Amino acid sequence: MRIGVLGAGGMADALAKQWARAGHEVRIGARTPAKAVALAGRVGHGAAGGTLREAAGFGDVVLLAVLHDGVQDALRLAGPLAGRVLLDCTNPMAPPFERLKTADGPSAARRIADATGARVVKAFNTCHESVWRMTPPVFGGRPLGVPLCGDDEEALAAARTLVTDLGCVPLDGGSLERAGLLEAATAFTVGLWAAGEDPSSMLPPPEYAGGDPRRAGKAVN
Repeated sequence: MRIGVLGAGGMADALAKQWARAGHEVRIGARTPAKAVALAGRVGHGAAGGTLREAAGFGDVVLLAVLHDGVQDALRLAGPLAGRVLLDCTNPMAPPFERLKTADGPSAARRIADATGARVVKAFNTCHESVWRMTPPVFGGRPLGVPLCGDDEEALAAARTLVTDLGCVPLDGGSLERAGLLEAATAFTVGLWAAGEDPSSMLPPPEYAGGDPRRAGKAVN
């Protein structure tokens, strides 16, 4: 698979390295092309670097891996993305994690989809870059689950492949309308971690989750 990576920060570094090792063709783009070229050199495995537009045009799948505040500028420089598969790993949050930067409006993923016409999948936004550097991310003998929210089955299938190539398990997170819930859940868990709490301790094993999953829409007593 040809993957264009928009951004040259920690998330771009971690995911690009894993996918290049798995045999995918990777091209990294950044506002400062020299940074993308330098990152591509560290990634190796034939990865190349250049402009955001070059990376966007290269990929069968495009990963948006920039800070939330830089999303609009990155998309502008990337050029047309209508109809393309775009993985959004951004998080519209900042300390003290009491509200999202998107406020009460559409999710960051929905705004990206509306602005570009791309087939957006919300993915890879729940963990720090250090987790994505693990080969593979396994905790207590259980591979990491990666929730995916999207509306296009072809885009979701591509995302599932890239999740599996990391040694992780793709989780059906529902439609893109649920991306806002995923963004909020990530901000909440990061807030717990920042306060010195262990977010993983709030989730019981699946067998204690509350009976029949088909009745999940009913109130939990």
